[in-house]
Amino acid sequence: MAVQFGFAWSSIIKGVGVVAGGPYYCAQASAADFISGYTLPIATATGPCMKGPPPDLRPMIAKVEAKAAAGEIDPLTNLTLQKIYLFHGYNDAFVAKSVTDATAEFYRHYLGDVARGNLFYQYTGSAGHSFAVNEQAGVNSCSANQSPFVNQCGYDQAGIILQHVYGALRPGTLGPLSGSIKSFDQNRYTGRHIAGALSMGDEGYAFVPSACEQGAACKVHIALHGCQQDVGTIGRLFIEQTGYNAWADANRIIVLYPQARASPFLPSNPNSCWDWWSYVDHGDDYVTKAGAQIAAIKAMLDALTAGGGLAPTPSPDPGGGPAELTVTDTSDTEAALAWSPVAGAMRYRISRAGTDGVFHSVGETLGPSYSDHGLAPATRYVWQVMALIGGKAQPPSPVARATTQPTPTVCDTPGNCP
Repeated sequence: MAVQFGFAWSSIIKGVGVVAGGPYYCAQASAADFISGYTLPIATATGPCMKGPPPDLRPMIAKVEAKAAAGEIDPLTNLTLQKIYLFHGYNDAFVAKSVTDATAEFYRHYLGDVARGNLFYQYTGSAGHSFAVNEQAGVNSCSANQSPFVNQCGYDQAGIILQHVYGALRPGTLGPLSGSIKSFDQNRYTGRHIAGALSMGDEGYAFVPSACEQGAACKVHIALHGCQQDVGTIGRLFIEQTGYNAWADANRIIVLYPQARASPFLPSNPNSCWDWWSYVDHGDDYVTKAGAQIAAIKAMLDALTAGGGLAPTPSPDPGGGPAELTVTDTSDTEAALAWSPVAGAMRYRISRAGTDGVFHSVGETLGPSYSDHGLAPATRYVWQVMALIGGKAQPPSPVARATTQPTPTVCDTPGNCP
């Protein structure tokens, strides 16, 4: 669903975090598929789009380009501006790595070489099918594949996603938060339908930092729960214990938590999933702006941001570099970098030094994050970043150091891998 919404509204979505998800239009539902009881899209969704091998990407690429040409989703050129985080835990017993690999390939098709550093793909963690968190009470062990699908992995997935999208942030608030969780009536945003007719809960939620409530300029992040993670199934665990709120509280980010719900009848959605195989629309509109659930979430976003406008752009400060550079995550061949934005900088140049200690430019990017690719496993590297203002490189940032992960051992029994 995050992929669908990010493609449909790429003009306003700055970045997308995809946890164990397949590519756009994976289930490939069309109106004709539903004539005999819509078995085809369901079989595709629960088969190739979860267990793999994934379907051929060419029909998905053709579909997204047709939808963009028809104006049913935003122009695809916007995708080169998005920051993309992908995650697959090697103990995931529900979604095969080949499916998430297909999502990476799909995005790379549109990012190209110029924006390749916008995508970071983490697949070396030992998580089962879950949202991964630091140690907290009431959630599963890291390799588990069971409800509530929030696993203790010593991995702050919420913070890593947010920093890949927004750049370096203040550490998440410890202890009591200044903000609060507010509930609202989702029926106000589902158009001519009641929320239940779209397999959506009557109530949605938002975490609002106190500074935002008092009128400060704030960002908005939409956190979409996974299947069986809605409030009706696991209470507020996803809302309260995935780590988003602590980061949001410290960085003036409002977090919107829309809610799907289980529906045993029509629309048939027994596991409270978001609609990624057209169980509501019974056609191919579910991946577009006109998709019933996408339209409802967009209406919530519009209401939440009404009158807010854009934060003022700070005046350029020539001669300055990023005050902070951090490595937020590493895989065996990639490192996710984030830094503090520099006023007036439109682009940033990333340099890396290996064992020889000599820095070499590895790429440029828009926005304060970058995924450095093509690294050697279990190897230590050093990075620095320079802001480019008016085409002129500014002084470099402080250096950041990290060691890449070892390549995971192949394991054919997810859930029981070491």
